[in-house]
Amino acid sequence: MKPKNENWYKEIWTLDIKKQSWTEETVKQVDFLIDILGLTGSEKILDLACGFGRHSLEFARRGFDVVGVDITKEYVEDANKQAEKENLSATFLNMDIREVEFEEEFDVVLNMADGAIGYLENDTENLKIFDVIAKALRHGGKHVMDIMSADYADTHFPCDLWDAGENGITLSRFEWDREKQILLYGQNDFAYGEPLGKPRFENGDPIHLYHLKEIEQIMNNRNMRVSQVFGKFDGTPGSDNEIQMIVCSERM
Repeated sequence: MKPKNENWYKEIWTLDIKKQSWTEETVKQVDFLIDILGLTGSEKILDLACGFGRHSLEFARRGFDVVGVDITKEYVEDANKQAEKENLSATFLNMDIREVEFEEEFDVVLNMADGAIGYLENDTENLKIFDVIAKALRHGGKHVMDIMSADYADTHFPCDLWDAGENGITLSRFEWDREKQILLYGQNDFAYGEPLGKPRFENGDPIHLYHLKEIEQIMNNRNMRVSQVFGKFDGTPGSDNEIQMIVCSERM
């Protein structure tokens, strides 16, 4: 695969994403986050790169006050309409994460399904997301990011993986530049009942992946501490054999 242009993360998203299999786990993921973070419903939550607001809306349905931020206008408009329709305490803002200027206003900050971590043009820009996270949190506030693991990539990529959902199946391709820590991610979606064509992977999303030790240092540099790491949303401990890193941190 060839890497897409540096603005790829601003251009590729549509509401068709709602049909993808991994969005079906939203309720279970929110259940898990409430449990591991010990949330009561009174906390104020900031959801960065919130997409069409699937986590934000679910938290709001449970009584939380939520603000979601996403760069895709179509997502934000759809999320605000849904929040208004359900009369939820959720507001969605259309902006680049780097424009977010909240200061010590939130009890919880989320970066789910990558949350744009590693998506930006270079290492310096990517680190700005962590600056926004730390600044937005109150002291004692908690952060959760759901990202792919560079530790896993070092030993398991390149590879192809299938995922089956209620509406179709997804074939994902993972190509890995170990020296630069850049993943090229390609995806083909196939709806049930439609003819299956030959998968094509011409261009991939270039994503910088982090090792756990790097995340720990990044957080330490921002007066935050990694407290728990999981490999799945069922409580499986994080390890080099898990593709996901669900990293929980606390602002000191």
